[in-house]
Amino acid sequence: MSYKIIRTDAYFKRLKKFIRKHPDVLERYTKTMKLMALDPYHPSLRLHKLQGRMNTYHSVSINMKYRVVIDLLITEREIMPIDIGAHDEVY
Repeated sequence: MSYKIIRTDAYFKRLKKFIRKHPDVLERYTKTMKLMALDPYHPSLRLHKLQGRMNTYHSVSINMKYRVVIDLLITEREIMPIDIGAHDEVY
């Protein structure tokens, strides 16, 4: 059973800006999102819960440098991307 990815207008705007700056990451991002929809707990995503002021969110890795901050709603099987960028940019 898969998860539904819900992209808000605000996230889509951040995503477009990110891809313009990092077009080489687009293919990996696409693979990451597809895998996350199938199984957000897949080890290659390195899903982890955030701490501090962002403790209601989780993060997955696109690669070792870039992350996607997500709101993972397990009971409704929905994933809402919140932000995308380098580690220090999104945390």
